[in-house]
Amino acid sequence: MSNEGLEEVVEKKEYLDKYGFYQDVSYDEFPKGISEKVVRLISKLKGEPEWMLERRLTAYKIFESKPVPQWGADLSGIKFDDFYYYMNPKSQKESDKWDNVPDDIKQTFDKLGVPEAERKFFAGAEAQFDSSVVYSHINEELEKLGVIFTDTDTAVKKYPELMKKYWGRIIPPTDNKFAALNTATWSGGSFIYVPKGVKVPMPLNAYFRINARNSGQFERTLIIADEGADVVYLEGCTAPVYASNSLHAAVVELVALKNAHIRYVTIQNWSKNVYNLVTQRAHAAEGARVEWIDANIGSRINMKYPSIFLQGEGSSGEVLSIALAGEGQVQDSGGKIYHLASNTTSKIISKSVSKGSGVTSFRGLLHVAKNAADVKSHVSCDALLLDENAKTNTYPYNQINRSDAMISHEAKVGKISDEEIFYLMSRGISEDDATAMIVLGFIEDLTKVLPLEYSLELKRLIKLDTSKGVG
Repeated sequence: MSNEGLEEVVEKKEYLDKYGFYQDVSYDEFPKGISEKVVRLISKLKGEPEWMLERRLTAYKIFESKPVPQWGADLSGIKFDDFYYYMNPKSQKESDKWDNVPDDIKQTFDKLGVPEAERKFFAGAEAQFDSSVVYSHINEELEKLGVIFTDTDTAVKKYPELMKKYWGRIIPPTDNKFAALNTATWSGGSFIYVPKGVKVPMPLNAYFRINARNSGQFERTLIIADEGADVVYLEGCTAPVYASNSLHAAVVELVALKNAHIRYVTIQNWSKNVYNLVTQRAHAAEGARVEWIDANIGSRINMKYPSIFLQGEGSSGEVLSIALAGEGQVQDSGGKIYHLASNTTSKIISKSVSKGSGVTSFRGLLHVAKNAADVKSHVSCDALLLDENAKTNTYPYNQINRSDAMISHEAKVGKISDEEIFYLMSRGISEDDATAMIVLGFIEDLTKVLPLEYSLELKRLIKLDTSKGVG
């Protein structure tokens, strides 16, 4: 074997060892497929109040009535009755102490570096394994200030008034088929409430892991930042490599009240047998600021368009999206911003990288309402093609109902030239490293705003994903 071939094998093994492994875990028995009986069983096993069961059942009827979206990526391969909608490890018992997490589950997160990262960088952390949150912890000082950080299942029982007020208000089950599916079958996810004026000094973190074959993960996250509050939330996602498909259909709702700030960061590294179909939306009140920072590296098909509704005067929003599509992957991503009040500002920046048969598509929607005066917005969409077969698409859509709105839009598509690669290789850099260096320079806007640990991990993932040995 040549040195180049040996390097490819080593890099692929490194990827599989780090993220694509499977943990041998015993699960409680649960029927496969989706039905009203399954929805009722999930609610019963969780011991939920009647009001949540009613919401689940209403959502299930909506899911049944809505068609699979025909636009965007091809979703005809999804067979809803092939998945398990609730996978609970027999050893599962949620804990606020890492040492109390069952060994078979703890080994997974230890290998991924989750507890180590929490000790170094985070004010609180949560770990979800398939359908169950197995660990949830928050800094004691923040708890004294009234900050709530727990799993959403617990929030239903401990904070019913907040849940009834905000849960499903921003993303109702009528929004789309997969939002309805999530509302009917959801398990886990994060619930965060930051009181008035409280600034969370370090990020809160959650890590989502799909381990079981043919399973679905449907976490539900709700973050409420009260007036003048400030919070950063980071999430990471991985799964083993299987021949069969898995489904991830999460819902994320953000509420930023007057002068609050929320930054939501995702590094999605699902394995390439996962359909990742996520609905994410935020409401920003007067003077509030919301940022989505969204990195999509994994998945077989990814469809995700974080959106922000700027409802209060002087509010602002930003969507920073990065997508890498390797062999056999479809990354359909972008962002949506709705200017519903005056003196609002926004920015959508999209960076995409395609190689082999990978396809990236940017979908951006910018809406300016008739009553929204003095709006300013900038949309930028840049694509990088790593070889001749790679493809990229751009679908911008602007609805501008004011003549005084200041809107700018730019889009660029480029390729890595042989001259760039040759120059770097002539300096003793391997072809894979040269490619990774160019890609990292291309997405610098994203990496420079991430916490150090996440920035380093993203760079490592990109190096693996752009190499010849992975994809």
